[in-house]
Amino acid sequence: MLNRRTFMAAAAATLLFSSVANAQYKDEYTVSTVLPSAFPWGQAADKWVELVKERSEGRINMKIYSNSQLVSGDQTKEFSAMRSGLIDMAVGSTINWSPQVPELNLFSLPFLMPDNAAIDAITRGEAGKAVFAAIEKRGVTPLAWGENGFRELSNSKRTISQPSDLDGLKIRVVGSPLFQDTFTALGANPTQMSWADAKPALTTGAVDGQENPLSVFDVARIDQVGQTHLTLWHYMADPLVFAVSNRVWSQFSPEDQELLKQAAIDAGQWEIEKSRAELDATLAAIKERGVEVTELTQEQHDAFVAATQSVYEKWTPRIGEDLVKQAQKAVAERQQ
Repeated sequence: MLNRRTFMAAAAATLLFSSVANAQYKDEYTVSTVLPSAFPWGQAADKWVELVKERSEGRINMKIYSNSQLVSGDQTKEFSAMRSGLIDMAVGSTINWSPQVPELNLFSLPFLMPDNAAIDAITRGEAGKAVFAAIEKRGVTPLAWGENGFRELSNSKRTISQPSDLDGLKIRVVGSPLFQDTFTALGANPTQMSWADAKPALTTGAVDGQENPLSVFDVARIDQVGQTHLTLWHYMADPLVFAVSNRVWSQFSPEDQELLKQAAIDAGQWEIEKSRAELDATLAAIKERGVEVTELTQEQHDAFVAATQSVYEKWTPRIGEDLVKQAQKAVAERQQ
């Protein structure tokens, strides 16, 4: 009799716990992104939402808010809003989150990653794990990597093939001090502004140029606002991070945590492969619209590398010397 009572009590407690846990789930979880579905970035978020809904059989509902609308267009405030619980989830940029997570500036170091294999060597290795640990320590749970791609340089004034070509050019950059230092080292005049303000500024000539992945240049039709010179210099790449506020993450059962994480991993891998596969066609479309495309020789590339060494001297201590060395080792070993 006692065993039966004990069994019934345990079963009731399990039922009660399950009900309480499920009661904590929201009817809808907010997902923040900077770019909408027309861009690979937005498509990554779409895929995540789709997979979670499908695999949870509709129990977990996520709604995407693009164009940084949950932070009034200021993409650099996205991480803080997620950490505080104002945003539940996000597919965010390492650049935009770097003011709150200094280790994320690793990916903004100029010319650290020469190719896709280098990106993968960092994100899939010890350096990637260390970066994820730094994010989690600051109140957000990272789940998977996505990709915004290598950022290329465009302007309305002239061909750029060497550092001196940047002298005096007003270049729109995101709100990261490291970007300011990189373009200052190259002789340009970096001008910080949000993406929402960038295109109008290019239209009016308030700035001469900008740097963004080819997918952004293409979909946003940046060539239509006078950006007729494009330099493929691969100076940095911007991995995306699928993440959940720690406050929200702790409310999910272990099973649903695994579901959310695996869906993010699958969505990220899908988006990375799709983005890379489309690059050649994207570049061809840009060229067909009359944009002058400059591809650097090795000697020209090396000149830009040499001109930005001061950025490493200043930023390596801030990012963490061990982390930078881990990343540099991973990149070097991928070439062997």
